[in-house]
Amino acid sequence: MKQNKLSVFMMSAAAALVLAACGGGEETSSGDGGGGDGEGLESNIVTIATGGASGPYNIIGTTLAETYSDAYGVNSRTQTTGASVENVNLMKEDKIEMAFTMSDVVSQAVEGEESFSEPTDKVNQIAALYPNYVQIVTTADSGIETFEDLRGKRIAVGDQNSGVEVNARTLLEGHGITYDDIEVDYLGYAEAADGLRAGQIDAAFLTSGLPNASLLELSETLDIRLVTVNPEDVEEIAQDKSYFVALDIPADTYGNEEAIPTAAIMNALIVHSDMSEDDVYELTKTFFENLDTLENSHQAASDISLEAAQEGLVAPLHPGAERYYSEQ
Repeated sequence: MKQNKLSVFMMSAAAALVLAACGGGEETSSGDGGGGDGEGLESNIVTIATGGASGPYNIIGTTLAETYSDAYGVNSRTQTTGASVENVNLMKEDKIEMAFTMSDVVSQAVEGEESFSEPTDKVNQIAALYPNYVQIVTTADSGIETFEDLRGKRIAVGDQNSGVEVNARTLLEGHGITYDDIEVDYLGYAEAADGLRAGQIDAAFLTSGLPNASLLELSETLDIRLVTVNPEDVEEIAQDKSYFVALDIPADTYGNEEAIPTAAIMNALIVHSDMSEDDVYELTKTFFENLDTLENSHQAASDISLEAAQEGLVAPLHPGAERYYSEQ
């Protein structure tokens, strides 16, 4: 019995030394590794891959990382990326623990389609989040009024291999327009807004939650027009790409007098499948218990709810998240 107690003590001491060593480098937590009120996590790092600096992914993700650091005393931080495709690839390479992504990209990764040469089993889902609206913006004097008018124009389609670019390409092809029919510029949100302002591009895809900060700022300094995507066309495309739904950009989102019909894709919060059930349970629980805080950081988070979190899942639900939902 004494021998067993001694073994347990020695193992605990060794574990404490390892944790101290992990927390002693330059990459320290914003919660300093010891200020959290929670019981801690098995993992000492929770890196959340997001997207462009001005997008909802990064804004909401930064608030979430701060919440995890405060709650658990871990080194939680965001990693600014080219968004969905890059985020999934980072998870496949074991470089991140969590990520915000679009559901279409996650679906392709799980199935090994499009941008992914083979299926991955490293991606699990925590929740379906809020809808990303396809916001196709042009200037009021561009002559572009319908989707078909994009043909032959210079279009920003998002960062290359980003979720924006993936669904822009899919929507274009669904309307019979390929990249050979337009001049393609791979630009993120801020760069696309700058390009429109400078007259260097004719239109841009900015797919995100509402409102998009770059587009909101652009609407205050430039007379813009949002291009309609007809609901009937969205429904036809959705027969093969079920993650597309027809939704409206509400009136006055960007000074628009009327609602703008467009396509939308649900966002997904994904987690590495190797994370422990207990850790993901805690991360899921803290996420939903702090929805008010996330909503204060960006209003897109107001569309996240516990009731809808399991609707339209496109990757296996992590056992930790499943345990949390089963308790609710």
